[in-house]
Amino acid sequence: MTATPDPVSEADASFDEKVWALCARVPAGRVTTYGAIARALGTRAYRAVGQALNRNPHAPRVPCHRVVARDGRLGGFARGAEAKRARLEAEGVPVTNGRVPADRIVQPADPAESGS
Repeated sequence: MTATPDPVSEADASFDEKVWALCARVPAGRVTTYGAIARALGTRAYRAVGQALNRNPHAPRVPCHRVVARDGRLGGFARGAEAKRARLEAEGVPVTNGRVPADRIVQPADPAESGS
């Protein structure tokens, strides 16, 4: 089993590994956005965040289904929107008309603040 990437311990971590590490910090019952992850990494490349999540080899330990569009729309998911909705609802995240409520959206933890 491959360990979840941690950009704090790997100074030369790839962009994808940094995305996966931030995604891994999103708790069950909450979501974050592609843009919030991009901003936490010091970039505006939210589409690159989505592409990195599509390549996530650590699922479900790195829960890429917990990342949505800034307006709460589900966005993409390698296994399809219905599978993403089902996973979120199983974790207690309500999905109405293809969107999650704003009060479920959190900012990803800064790796430097988490002590990881």
